[in-house]
Amino acid sequence: QVRLVESGGGLVQTGGSLRLSCTASERIFSRNAMGWYRQAPGEQRELVAVMTSGGGTNYADSVKGRFTISRDDAKITLYLEMNSLKPEDTAVYYCNAVDGRLPWGQGTQVTVSS
Repeated sequence: QVRLVESGGGLVQTGGSLRLSCTASERIFSRNAMGWYRQAPGEQRELVAVMTSGGGTNYADSVKGRFTISRDDAKITLYLEMNSLKPEDTAVYYCNAVDGRLPWGQGTQVTVSS
């Protein structure tokens, strides 16, 4: 069973940057479209960034121009570079296949202070 481990979150001020990582236990990225999700307290989990198996990307309007998804197939790691962070970006961030069918990791907390 695939395991996904997210890391890189933390506390940052408005306008700051963070780089999240998601490492998988198996080489799945080349055959699955993967995404970064986030869930704020009391909110539903939302998909904010997608990378297809072929390397194409897509973003939610709320993060477009600020977040960049990438991956390193050799390290079996998916990244989310987050710039110009806003308080509304505060959430637990997860990675998963775009249909959410893989076992969810523990996520990584991102907190943006105003």
